[in-house]
Amino acid sequence: MVRLDDVPVKDRFAFWWQAVAESVVSVDAFSEHVDDFWAEMRTVDLGALRLSRVRCSGFEARRNANRIRRANSDAYQVALSFRGRSGIVQENQETTLAPADLTLYDASRPFVAWSFPGEHRASGGSPDEISDGLILHVPHGALALPRATLQRLLARRISGRESVAALFSGLLHQVLAQAARMTKADTERLSGVIVDLLTSVLAHELETDPSPFVTDPGAVLVLRAQAFIERHLDDLELSAADIAAAHHVSLRHMQRLFQKEGYTVTGWIQQRRLERCHRALADPLMDGRPIRVIAACWGFTNEAHFNRLFRKTYGAPPATYRRHLRYRQSQQR
Repeated sequence: MVRLDDVPVKDRFAFWWQAVAESVVSVDAFSEHVDDFWAEMRTVDLGALRLSRVRCSGFEARRNANRIRRANSDAYQVALSFRGRSGIVQENQETTLAPADLTLYDASRPFVAWSFPGEHRASGGSPDEISDGLILHVPHGALALPRATLQRLLARRISGRESVAALFSGLLHQVLAQAARMTKADTERLSGVIVDLLTSVLAHELETDPSPFVTDPGAVLVLRAQAFIERHLDDLELSAADIAAAHHVSLRHMQRLFQKEGYTVTGWIQQRRLERCHRALADPLMDGRPIRVIAACWGFTNEAHFNRLFRKTYGAPPATYRRHLRYRQSQQR
């Protein structure tokens, strides 16, 4: 928890943005309340992900190319508003968020973000009316959707009041509320659930109304095919021909559309199943299950091939990855 109550008033603004740089991302910040700034932040470590609740006075924050060169962050961030008004400008797209809205932005690209509460605060310490929201930090590699696809969604308003986005928003709120009662293994396990649900939110936005984001009908079809694959990933008989047939196109046409996005259909299925294996190996509750059994559950029946593929993707053989991860987890207890 980062609070400013015990920090001298004259130092609070600088202290706060240094804490933000360490926990979220470094920016150049401005505020009308420099001389009377109030803020607090609570952060939950979710393994590869990081969730922060931020409550503070109004501000404007700019992340420019110089900041990115000095401290690059190879990650996306999702902002979810609880109170006040906020907004972001990125990639020539600007959006304003009301309470319960959320948006995706890329911390490795320049942006301007702002927030204001309406009223400032009552005298005496605790806030009367402030901006309040969550920021979820997600590494680029964690999301299954291609970078080019995600770029179309940057700085777009997504309503968190309905459909999959409402489930996602509720999950983040509950993770923060229950974090003190969770073990390290619990939070790392939840990170996979959060990533899957966030992927569903973004795919839903593109599928429901792709016109603001995607002008190529083929790209829309690829998104729908990827969502279909995700729903049927545990069907080990799933083939590229099945996916093409389910979307009423030829196998050749489906393959061509995936190749245009930089993938093959079978390669995409393999990547998503490999991610499930990676997640299972990270789970201490799966330690009693041999690696070859985990791999076979997701269609990798050739152990040598699986080991090579896992090492190429994650930088270490699966047994080494599991062993080193358990060691790091034991050191953190």
